[in-house]
Amino acid sequence: RHQLRRGGSSKRSGPLGDQPFAGVLQLENLTREGLVDVLRAAVVDQRGPLVTLNKPPGLPVTGKPGELTLFSVLPELSQSLGLKDRELQVVQASGKDTSGLVLLSSCPQTASRLQKFFIHSRRAQRPTATYCAVTDGIPATSEGDIQATLKLEHIDGVDLVIPVKSPSRKDFQEGVKRTFSHFHVVAMGSGCALVQLQPLTVFPSQLQVHMVLQLCPVLGDHTYSARVGTVLGQRFLLPAESTKPQRQVLDEALLRRLCLTPAQAAQLPLHLHLRCLHLPGMRPREAPMKLLAPLPPYFSRTLQCLG
Repeated sequence: RHQLRRGGSSKRSGPLGDQPFAGVLQLENLTREGLVDVLRAAVVDQRGPLVTLNKPPGLPVTGKPGELTLFSVLPELSQSLGLKDRELQVVQASGKDTSGLVLLSSCPQTASRLQKFFIHSRRAQRPTATYCAVTDGIPATSEGDIQATLKLEHIDGVDLVIPVKSPSRKDFQEGVKRTFSHFHVVAMGSGCALVQLQPLTVFPSQLQVHMVLQLCPVLGDHTYSARVGTVLGQRFLLPAESTKPQRQVLDEALLRRLCLTPAQAAQLPLHLHLRCLHLPGMRPREAPMKLLAPLPPYFSRTLQCLG
């Protein structure tokens, strides 16, 4: 669609053309009506009261009054999808910079039942969501669990997630949380990995921070990747509290494989995609559902470049 970014000009266009970031939403170019059109085109499944979207990155779910968000246009989207007076509400969604599945419901009872299902699944340590990520670096093991105690801290006007090494009981009372994710390396190439991630807890930026702790930041992570330093080819963690967010820096060989200039790499979108959701059947004895969202064009392009 014309509202989605088609990339800038590039002298290093390569075999995949000069549109490296096709599929990224540019909100500043959109009206409310335009956003509703984009979201309607992004519907991947609609059954009963449930509507599933494949959200492009760059769209926040909620925001301040007057801002253009998914939540702000739900009344218009409900009308556009023919739901009349049954307004959609958000049941499950990926973050602003993350692409992938957004689960909406026009039935409050269904939404409540699904939210209870997600809570019970987390308590039972059963993953319901599977993300795909491309990482700059390859995890030391092909599969494993990541555990980290995290807190949200306001630093220099920005909310950042900080690991806490030895949390006290008071820390947990003040919002510190133990977080868990499972990872599985699907493929490797050019010093990068395609990784499946299944969070077992919910915390802001959990998956990005977990991969940084594995010394393999997600490609396009311009917030937390700076915490990974390199000396003589060896990676190490820099102190999270004193390392300011900055644009991700990729080595020259990787830039060549991705057919990107350094300036383009500074605009690289986050390669983290909510690919799959497992849901219970909508009625008793009904088989469980599996919802899938295709990868964004720029994500598929990256996979092609990396082989």
